[in-house]
Amino acid sequence: MSENIKITLNSPYKYISFWNGVFNLTKTELQILALLITIEDQKETGNLCSIENKKDVATALGIKDYNTLNNYIKRLKDKEAIHTTESIYTLNKLLKADDGGEITVTVLRRY
Repeated sequence: MSENIKITLNSPYKYISFWNGVFNLTKTELQILALLITIEDQKETGNLCSIENKKDVATALGIKDYNTLNNYIKRLKDKEAIHTTESIYTLNKLLKADDGGEITVTVLRRY
C-alpha cells in the first residue's frame, strides 16, 4: 500500500526541523541555523557563516559577542548540517531549498 502525504514547510525553522532526524540538532542549533539561513537569504553574502551574518544572528538572539556562535557553528559542521570549503560555509544539500520546489521522500518501513 502506498500513501502520498504533502506537507508545506513555510519557514527555514520548519524546513530544518523536518530534516532534523538526520542531523540531530538541538533547539538552539536549529534556531541559529534557521536565522543564518534567513539572514543569508536576505543579504546573499555567499557565505552562510560570514562575520556579518554571525553579527546579525548574535544581535537577534541577544548575544553580546558574535564569536560565541563559533561553538555552535562547529557543532553544525560536526553534525554535517553545514559544510566548509576554504572558509566558505554552505548548507548540506538536504537543507537547500533554493528553488522553492518540491522534494519527494520515500519512506520504506522494513521491520
